Amino acid sequence: MRLLHTSDWHLGRSFHGVGMLEAQRDFIDQLVAQVEELSVDVVLIAGDVYDRALPGVDVVGLLDDALVRLTGAGARVVLTSGNHDSAIRLGFASRLLERGGVHLRTRLADLETPLMIPLEDRLPGNRPLVDRALVNEADDGCSPALAIYGIPWLEPRLVADQLGVETASQFDVTRAATARIRADLARRSQSRTVHSVVLAHTFASGGISSDSERDLSIGGVGAVPLDLFDGFSFTALGHLHGRQQLSPEVRYSGSPLAYSFSEAKHRKGGWLIDMDASGVTGVQEINWEAPRKLAVLRGTIADLLESDDHAWAEDAYCQVTLTDAQRPSQAMERLRARFPDTLVLGFDPEGAPASAKVSYSSRLAEAEDDLSICCGFLEHVRGRQPDEEERNVLTEALETVRLQGVSL
Repeated sequence: MRLLHTSDWHLGRSFHGVGMLEAQRDFIDQLVAQVEELSVDVVLIAGDVYDRALPGVDVVGLLDDALVRLTGAGARVVLTSGNHDSAIRLGFASRLLERGGVHLRTRLADLETPLMIPLEDRLPGNRPLVDRALVNEADDGCSPALAIYGIPWLEPRLVADQLGVETASQFDVTRAATARIRADLARRSQSRTVHSVVLAHTFASGGISSDSERDLSIGGVGAVPLDLFDGFSFTALGHLHGRQQLSPEVRYSGSPLAYSFSEAKHRKGGWLIDMDASGVTGVQEINWEAPRKLAVLRGTIADLLESDDHAWAEDAYCQVTLTDAQRPSQAMERLRARFPDTLVLGFDPEGAPASAKVSYSSRLAEAEDDLSICCGFLEHVRGRQPDEEERNVLTEALETVRLQGVSL
């Protein structure tokens, strides 16, 4: 049995204003090719399939195409909802889709309804196509089996009562959900060996986050302890966008594409899990090629425009931080002459006094008079204080306004 762990597809997302649908379509092409080449039996998607609760028509069409192609390649798909998804919309027609090999786990009622698959000893490549007529064909009989459970994204305030917990916290609702799964797993294990894979969309302690994930906590810490997943053969997590291993049995696959510049150094991919009647026999990385590189550049505008060291970034999406002592004029236009896809531009002047790095709102709060406000604004937008001539012009303008009886 071979499974491929993915998550956080975020179909329909843009990258700093640039649409990513074509890049996501390219990822799905790579995914389908690897499912065929590696004889993957089950594709796991651990939440955040869509980027929005109300995805566009073209985005829904892309997921539809992906599911048709993956099941056509002989794999089943087990899919849970994440905090970006609408669980109700994503879970529509779930019972019907199961007949085609797509198993949606978006409702609490499905916590104790795993996909049951017999663990047969067979060589890679000798995999039968999905039997569309059988959903849980391992429910009968006593041969070793794999149970795949899905925990949808749990909003504590909405699910605490349904899970029978008094405190609406991420920890309590996740503990209650995993307890239900353990109870069902124990029941199924009474007459035979049952190995387990659990999908969950959450922030587990020890995970490294990036800028493109939405905070899962409101007014407190949203992380859940790793030991909530003890005892499962493999836990396939979603939410964090960097692929990482929290323990041999608990891992994040990360997102298939970079969705923020903080992910520029990520190597995107998933986890390929091999199992047989004895349990997990191996886990290895699977990589996907990004259609565009990401570049995080820092330096003076002269260095960035002239140095050959930055030639590799000319066809990348760029985030640039300029360190010039004074803000260069027409900086974005000049940078885009060499780096056409500069998407983010920031300024962090080296050697500037600490006051130059104070936020504009802080300066505004400390301004003593109208002239200080105007001078502070000029310093904020262009990186230097007004000179004496400019101060005189501002003083004259303010005095003219006062003489006209306008209240500032």
